[in-house]
Amino acid sequence: MRIATWNINSVRLRSPMLLDVMKSSDLDVICLQETKTPDEHFPLDVIKEAGYEHVHFNGMKSYNGVAIISRIPFTDKQRYARVGKDDCRHISVKFPQMELHNIYIPAGGDEPDRTINEKFAHKLDFVDEMADFFKEGYSAAQPLMVVGDFNIAPMEHDVWSHKQLLKVVSHTPIEVEKLKYMQASLDWVDTSRHFVAEDEKCYSWWSYRNRDWRKSNRGRRLDHMWVTQALKSKLSAHDILMDMRDLEKPSDHVPIVIEFDF
Repeated sequence: MRIATWNINSVRLRSPMLLDVMKSSDLDVICLQETKTPDEHFPLDVIKEAGYEHVHFNGMKSYNGVAIISRIPFTDKQRYARVGKDDCRHISVKFPQMELHNIYIPAGGDEPDRTINEKFAHKLDFVDEMADFFKEGYSAAQPLMVVGDFNIAPMEHDVWSHKQLLKVVSHTPIEVEKLKYMQASLDWVDTSRHFVAEDEKCYSWWSYRNRDWRKSNRGRRLDHMWVTQALKSKLSAHDILMDMRDLEKPSDHVPIVIEFDF
C-alpha cells in the first residue's frame, strides 16, 4: 500500500501534475493540502476517470482545503473544525488497514510571538488541540496514520541552517516543543526519520524566492507522515519526490511517499 502526502498549492491549477504523480508513483492513496477550492469546483471527474474513485475533501475558496484521494475503498469520512474555526484543515477516513488523518497546520505568519501575532497563536493552539485529540481519543496500539503539511521543521537537519532559522517561524523552539508534545501523544513514529538518519539533511519544501533551488538547497522539512507503533513493522519504503520541484509552475512543496507491506 503506497500513500503520499503533498501540499499541492491549488488542486485545480496542478491537477495534471497530480494525475501524473499518482500514475508514475503507483499511488494507492494521496493526501492533499492547500487545495484552495470550494467543494463544488474540486476536479472530481478527472480524478475518478484516472481510477481513483474514492475521494473525501473539504475546501474553501482561495485558502486551505484538504483531500484524501484513493483507489482503495474507505469508510467513515469525517471533517473536523479546529480551534473554533471551520477552515478546512482536518479530515479523516478509515481503511481496513488503518485510520488515516490528513491535516494542514496553519503557517503562523511572520512574527513568532503569540502576543502580537494572532496567526502564530492560532498555529500553536491548533497543534495543542491535535495532540489532545489523539491522546484522548486513541491509543498507540491502534493502527493509525496522520499526514500533512505541519508547517514545522522540528529537527536540526530538517532545515538548511539551524542557527539562522531559530527565530524564523517553522523552526522556533516553541513550535518544536509543541510538535514534540503532539508526537508524544501516541508515541508517533516519524516515518521520514525512520528511513533517513537524523544527522542527514531532509527537506520537502523550498521557497519560490530561491531561483536555483537545487544549487542553494535552502529547504525545510515541513511535510510529515506519522504512524502509530502498531504500524511501524509494516513500513517498507520511503521517497521524497524532489524532481517535482523542477516542473513548470510547481508547488513549493514536493510529495512524500510511504509504502507499507501488509
